[in-house]
Amino acid sequence: MSTSAARMLERVVDTARYPLSEPEGADWKSVISRTRRALETDGCSVLPNFLRSSLNDALRLECAKIAPHAHYDVETVNAYNIAVDSALPEDHPGRIAIERGNAFVARDRIPEDFIIQQLYSSELFKRFVADCFELPRLHELADPLSGLVLNVVNPGMEHPWHFDTNEFTVSLLTQEAQAGGVFEYCPNIRSAQAENFDDVRDVLDGRGGRLIRRLTLRPGDLQLFKGRYSLHRVSSVQGETARHSAIFAYSERPGVIGSVARTKQLFGRVLPEHLAAEGRAVRVDQLLD
Repeated sequence: MSTSAARMLERVVDTARYPLSEPEGADWKSVISRTRRALETDGCSVLPNFLRSSLNDALRLECAKIAPHAHYDVETVNAYNIAVDSALPEDHPGRIAIERGNAFVARDRIPEDFIIQQLYSSELFKRFVADCFELPRLHELADPLSGLVLNVVNPGMEHPWHFDTNEFTVSLLTQEAQAGGVFEYCPNIRSAQAENFDDVRDVLDGRGGRLIRRLTLRPGDLQLFKGRYSLHRVSSVQGETARHSAIFAYSERPGVIGSVARTKQLFGRVLPEHLAAEGRAVRVDQLLD
């Protein structure tokens, strides 16, 4: 690890709690072990105060500065991010329409010197996350827009129930909502082998309370989550303060770029890289979305 990389980690991460600068050390292994257990049992692990608390104000101000660059497009969607007029059986949960009102700031709108950019590109951070998910290596997305994004949920809006395309998700809360904006999820409600449509439909219809868990996240908390198999949402934000969270998108393979349709939906634009990569997507399973 270079001296500059070590200094960046020491400045940004609470290395007393999370010793990223000492890979394979006893404390590193202890954190990895705890995180893996939580992921195995709950599909989710929260590392509280991952960032130094002294940086919380700087983190919030940086992200608030770029939040106006978010692409807003309130639209009718479903939990599977497929066309709402898809030919599906009458009782299929994909026929349940919901309104998506959250927005995203694309990576090319996030300055290189921002805390979240430095952390996203850190080789040791990527190694740490890969270790937590029991993967040999992680790659930054080659996608110039969706590799790192800021998710913005304004008052009165929510990020509705959905599944992720990636098997795993890494996020960092940068600004807490005044009220609402609670992360809710249904751990392992489906698997790579089974969609479990009945339980998904119960949650979407409001009858699946027994399946839902809720997390209270604070600025600086790092969340590791298996979002492909766990239905999840951010509940409606209330009050006067938006909820902001950075989403770090990695892949087990290099060169991953989002589809033209999905990219345009999220960011309102596509780049030549998306057009060139269209039709070459690789899937990890045969699930619906």
